[in-house]
Amino acid sequence: MELTTASLLKAYGRPLGLRLLAGEKGIDRSINSSDAHRPGLTLTGFVEVVTFSLVQILGNHEIEYLRSLTPERRRQSLEILYQFEMPCVVITGRGRLLPELRSLADKYNTPLLRTEFSTTKFIHLLHFYLDEVFAPQASVHGTLIDVHGVGLLFSGRSAIGKSEVGLDLVERGHRLVADDMVLITRHSQGILVGRSSEMLEDHMEIRGIGIIDVKRMYGIGGTRSQKRVELIVTLVDWQEDFDYERVGLEDEFITILGVEVPKITVLIFPGKNITVIAEMIAFNYLLRIDGYHAAQEFNKRLIRKMQGGRDRLSGLGGDITAESE
Repeated sequence: MELTTASLLKAYGRPLGLRLLAGEKGIDRSINSSDAHRPGLTLTGFVEVVTFSLVQILGNHEIEYLRSLTPERRRQSLEILYQFEMPCVVITGRGRLLPELRSLADKYNTPLLRTEFSTTKFIHLLHFYLDEVFAPQASVHGTLIDVHGVGLLFSGRSAIGKSEVGLDLVERGHRLVADDMVLITRHSQGILVGRSSEMLEDHMEIRGIGIIDVKRMYGIGGTRSQKRVELIVTLVDWQEDFDYERVGLEDEFITILGVEVPKITVLIFPGKNITVIAEMIAFNYLLRIDGYHAAQEFNKRLIRKMQGGRDRLSGLGGDITAESE
């Protein structure tokens, strides 16, 4: 996603404490990263490692260095920085502004911004707001529901009943996140967060009825704005010869934005209570997080039983041999 200095000021100027001081003609320059650069070495003439494509931050250290120079030397030092086409220059803190910064910003059409936040605080806030802007995104057809605190993304063919299952779960006290189109964003450490599009937020499409407003029907507790996507529940039509996992020892995964998400396939046929199964899936996932894997524990119990049976047969065989002798 591309962001300009103008849209940065419009969307995040208030929370970042930013205001424009000079260089307004370059306000449409692009910002392509949430990272920032402190050009301390650049001001001394070392330009081999300058990352001019990032937001440039002049903190107390840089300003005090510039203040220690003569006006002529200070302007030369800043000319080294301003020769690059930067998105913008941000001065942090409340120190007195150097006049050369304004004049060079207008000369090179480089936006000069000011924030009263300290450098460390501003960089933290910049990452906080812009990481989501530049995070990889994807759109997935499905219904995302928060079930017992677990984000279940229901997928499957069109008209298989994803929205109806979601509505039934909301009726049982769970929360709708998104229906029909789920916008998924990959955050740091491989966390996938799903939300609804602005147009469909808090709404569902139920075939034969149309669009319904879930928040108005079920109250504020029936929806939430976003939720981590933790499990994919794929609804599939019943087939006699369908090869599906019966014990639960083999885990399936789907890759979304480079992140592997556990997948569970649920066969659909008349009379099957998918809502209760969905709640069970969420509880079972929580148990696994807590360290208990039911299928693995059952497998261990079965192995112990088989080993015990072999031991008894071995002992019985020894007694028979002794009697025959």
